[in-house]
Amino acid sequence: MSLRTISVVALCVLLAACSKVNQDNYSKLKAGMPKAEVESLLGSPTECSGAVGLTSCTWGDQKSFISVQFAADKVMMFSGEGLK
Repeated sequence: MSLRTISVVALCVLLAACSKVNQDNYSKLKAGMPKAEVESLLGSPTECSGAVGLTSCTWGDQKSFISVQFAADKVMMFSGEGLK
């Protein structure tokens, strides 16, 4: 293997290990938490959608994710799957 290939593989492993989508951060979520605080904890969401003061945002991918529903930028409900 070339040094470049080894570097790329090492970087991918490091980035995967640093994911903010994990059980520890999920346990820090609370109803009523401001959206800005959730983004500070989890980073920028992978996807958001909504209308008329209601928003649903997801962090992660199909295997491991945290989904949060906001009303007026405050956490109403949240769920997670595949968290480690």
